[in-house]
Amino acid sequence: MPVTREQKQEIVTKYGSGPKDTGTPEVQIAILTAHINSLSPHLEQAKRDHHSRLGLLRLVGKRRRLLDYLMRKDINRYRKIIQELDIRK
Repeated sequence: MPVTREQKQEIVTKYGSGPKDTGTPEVQIAILTAHINSLSPHLEQAKRDHHSRLGLLRLVGKRRRLLDYLMRKDINRYRKIIQELDIRK
């Protein structure tokens, strides 16, 4: 199930610097995490859904690249977003 518009708006207001701040890495990571968390239960039930599994792996890879970028640029922001979203490294 994809992330709804209202859920995205809540994420943007929580992690962004303004109501239309969707470009910062924190907001992008939070949206990807919400999408990953909504897709994971489906894949536990549908073991043979390889198409969705590939999409999930792409989302995880994109989130990983954004986290690596944030770690290079500002380690404090990286640690904060890891702790808030409960992403283990």
